Amino acid sequence: MFLDDFATEYGLGKNKRVLLVIDQAGWHTSHSLKIPQGLDLIYLPAKSPELQPAERLWPLTNEVVANSSPLSLDELEELLVFRCQQLMKQHDLIQGLTCFHWWPQTRAVQL
Repeated sequence: MFLDDFATEYGLGKNKRVLLVIDQAGWHTSHSLKIPQGLDLIYLPAKSPELQPAERLWPLTNEVVANSSPLSLDELEELLVFRCQQLMKQHDLIQGLTCFHWWPQTRAVQL
């Protein structure tokens, strides 16, 4: 469901493609997963968190909920959305954590 929504939101299809690099977590490798046209999945090697830059961001998102007791899932979601919005403004911090020196230099593509 989410992949279809993503493809629709960004107008993916025959003439517009996105390459999504993901790990091999069980929920990413389901045999019943339906990949919409315009979306290609590339799987990282198993047990290689060092290749997944997002792994380095979890501590930054977790710190907002570590010492809190949200009373509902909505409140938890509010906390996390607010934190992610803050992090999206901290380009240097995120780049410093996720742009590994051994990655080739690439150009960002706006969707």
